[in-house]
Formats: sequence, C-alpha cells, structure tokens
Amino acid sequence: MTIQTAAINPRQLLLDMYQSAVDAVSAAKCLPAYLAKIPAPTGNGRTLVIGAGKGAAAMAKAVEDHWQGELGGLVVTRYGHGADCKRIEVVEASHPVPDEAGRQAAARILELVQGLTEDDLVLCLISGGGSSLLALPAKGISLEQKQAINKALLKSGANIFEMNCVRKHLSAIKGGRLALACAPARVVTLMISDIPGDDPGVIASGPTLADPTTCAEALAVLKKYQIEIPAAILQHLESGDGESPKPGDPRLARNQHYVIATAQDALEAAAATALAAGLMPYILSDEMEGEARDIGLAHAALARQIARRGQPFSKPCVVISGGETTVTVRGHGRGGRNAEFLLSLATALDGYPDIHAIACDTDGIDGSEDNAGAIYQPQSMRKALELGLRPKAMLDNNDGYSFFDALGDLVVSGPTRTNVNDFRAMVIL
Repeated sequence: MTIQTAAINPRQLLLDMYQSAVDAVSAAKCLPAYLAKIPAPTGNGRTLVIGAGKGAAAMAKAVEDHWQGELGGLVVTRYGHGADCKRIEVVEASHPVPDEAGRQAAARILELVQGLTEDDLVLCLISGGGSSLLALPAKGISLEQKQAINKALLKSGANIFEMNCVRKHLSAIKGGRLALACAPARVVTLMISDIPGDDPGVIASGPTLADPTTCAEALAVLKKYQIEIPAAILQHLESGDGESPKPGDPRLARNQHYVIATAQDALEAAAATALAAGLMPYILSDEMEGEARDIGLAHAALARQIARRGQPFSKPCVVISGGETTVTVRGHGRGGRNAEFLLSLATALDGYPDIHAIACDTDGIDGSEDNAGAIYQPQSMRKALELGLRPKAMLDNNDGYSFFDALGDLVVSGPTRTNVNDFRAMVIL
C-alpha cells in the first residue's frame, strides 16, 4: 500500500505520539488493575499509604478513587506535581536537588510507619524522582552534604544506577530501610519505572526493596567521578555504617512489589499512534543510556541511512527510543538532556530533508527547566542561522534550551505527574 506522506503533518504526529506515550503510563490508567490484586488488611488492620516521586500524588489520587476501605497516609512529590487528594496528605519538595521540605516529609513518613502490626497493610507508591524527594540523610551526615554530593553527581555524567547506589548508602530511608521501619506490617510497593531495564530496586533508590549494592561500591562511584567526599561521608562508607538490608533478609519476606508502568509501555503506545497515522513504527530500545549528545549523533546517522539507503528500515517510517541519557555539564547554558540530544542531532543532520524529531521527558520537565523537551524540523538549522544562532557553540555550552526557545520549538506540557524518562521519535518521510 502506498503511503500518502503529503497528508502527514510530522510536527503534529510527533506531538501526538508524545501525548500517547504519557497517557499510557499515567497512574489513572495503570494503577487500578493492580489494586485488585492486593488483599485488604485482616482483623483490625488498617491501610496506610506512603510514597514519593514525581507521580506519587497522581498515584495517591488513583488509590483514593479505587481502594475499597479506609485509608490515610502521606506522599511527597515535586513542586507543582501535586493532586487533589482528600484522605492522603500530599507534600511538595525539591527535585533534583533535595531540600528541607523533602527531609521533613521523609522524617514524617518514618514516624507514620512506627508501631504497625502484622495485620496492617502499607501501600508504598514509588515513581522516578523519589530519590531526591525522600531526602533523609543517615546519622552523622547533614542535608547540606547530601545536597552537595547530589549536585556533583548530576553534573558528573554518572548514570542513574551509579547515582542511586550512592544515594542508598547515604540515606536513613532508602535502600530498603523504609521497609524495615514498616515491619512487621505487610508492604506492597507499586512503582512507575524511570530506570532503564526496570530494576525495581533502583527505582527511587528502592526504599522498600532489598539492596544488593554495597558501601564500597558507593565509595567507588564517588572516586570514579572525582567528587569531593566530606570526612563524615567517607567515614560512613568506609566503616560500613551505611550498609543496607540485602536480598534474603527475613524481615522483608512478606513484602510484594509490582512495576505498573514502564518506558516500553510508553513507546508501544506511541508506536500505535504512528501506525494509525499510516507510518510503520520501529522501537530501537527502551533502555538507551549514554551521553545525550552521543545518542543524538547515533540517531542522526541512523536517520540518514534510512533516508538515503533504506537501511535498516524502509522509509517512510518512525523510529522510537527511550531510556535515560546523561549530560556531563561543561558549559553554562540552559540545558536539559532532551534538548542536548536534539541539538546534537540537529547539528549532525544540518537540514537534511524529510527528517523530523522530538525528544521529551515523560515527566514534562527536561532537567530543571519549564519545558518537556523540543522538536527538530529540517528547516531548524536554516532558521537558526537567520536568527544569528551558533548551534555548535550552543551545544558546547550545554545551551539546547536557548536554541529551541529562539526557534519557538520547545515542547511545554507542564508536569505530567508520571515519569518513565526520555521519549524520542524520528519521522523519516
């Protein structure tokens, strides 16, 4: 069948695909079916809801809407990511660098789970961003020290597995410690995954799951990226005081966990939207990692190969990928890893015809900016030069936001209240 590409609006299709991806991993869509699998408390047991992450408030709202029985509790989410909950308190705090509001919320959650019984049920709602939002430093470590370590890790180029390994071992609540505090109550954790590969123990640094990583590994990460280590943190890690509960710990034996939404779910929903528009979709991977600019170069090379040679896919088509890229910050511009990816792709394609692309974070916030990401079109480079922009220099300055802002091509969705990390798509006509 011949596809009438002239009838396709690439920009609108990319935006529609992004919206489909986000909708597919919303708490309202994904969470209710899992609640039906969870037995209610027995005897005089009660249901307590706790949680953290960019999607935690939306997850709490879904629990309120669908749970049969009494409940109460507290969840912490990023500023601006709240929801209208009636029985579960929602606290907002800072992300990606933790603040005092997050520390106080984490301390309150630990207080709430004290004195529970075997008859009680704890529903723990976890999504990406929970590591920063559950900011309760281990004994002897200050919030300021954790903030400094967190900032250094974010700029270092460390991947999420490395960052969360460190976070687990500097915390009084992450790395399974929250589950220990809930014992002997039964803990059921529902998670929206922002982790490549969907390892539940890494999502939000696994506050209710056993942790196979060690203090020695956390220390190795800090040394690998040449991050300055305060004496209190060095002593904490070298002494083993920061060790976390390990797999097989009997105190965690009754607990269950479910990953209710993943990047793959989002990519498949976007692929369905592309197919409905008449274009064959191809999903490269849901767990791409690496420097955003390097992933951008690889995507540009693939797009050209498809456009020029029909390999490995025939055009017209859509190529989709997910995962979590990183940015080693060397400049002083306004960035975001999706803007960085897209600017790298733009400079490599340099106006190559009939290739359009989008890169957005599914949480609606690209790094710490107000946009989800941006859109690239074949005319983007020509327009940039007409405006006097210097794309390669702006990439060197980690200034992707300013580049696409000047073109009017930022995607501003606002907080989506979910998070399965990066969404990327290329339409090749």
